[in-house]
Amino acid sequence: MSSSGLSWAMVGSHALRSHPMHRILMRTVVFDFPPEVHDIARDFWQIALAAGLRRGHTYPEYHVLEHPATTGPVMVQQLGHGASRVHLDIETDDLDSEIARLVAVGATVVERHQEWAVLRDPAGLVFCVVPAGSEDFAELSHPVG
Repeated sequence: MSSSGLSWAMVGSHALRSHPMHRILMRTVVFDFPPEVHDIARDFWQIALAAGLRRGHTYPEYHVLEHPATTGPVMVQQLGHGASRVHLDIETDDLDSEIARLVAVGATVVERHQEWAVLRDPAGLVFCVVPAGSEDFAELSHPVG
């Protein structure tokens, strides 16, 4: 415990300061594809996971695989550019606190949007932090802080 009353922990070479208590849940797997392979890759994963397909309304660059053969949601995103990849979404009930917590242990912010943020882990993998929106978030999420 520091002299200010905040608790600290070491994670690797990073000192992790306590952040306001909030909840997190690794929720969605997102396949990201550039335009030239997007449609064929989207169709492949739809068939591979025996899923239906629904285009996003607010964000039409996303397709939701409906009822895939997985335990969690799967989406396909069309990238503007870049190589194909897979990224994960972490849901949280406190976006700012979760971003600060992850940056404190080595993540970097790549892009900040109004509703979510794109980060990169210390090994270079991209992931997103998004607002909690799943029906079972309260039941399945874990407290952190």
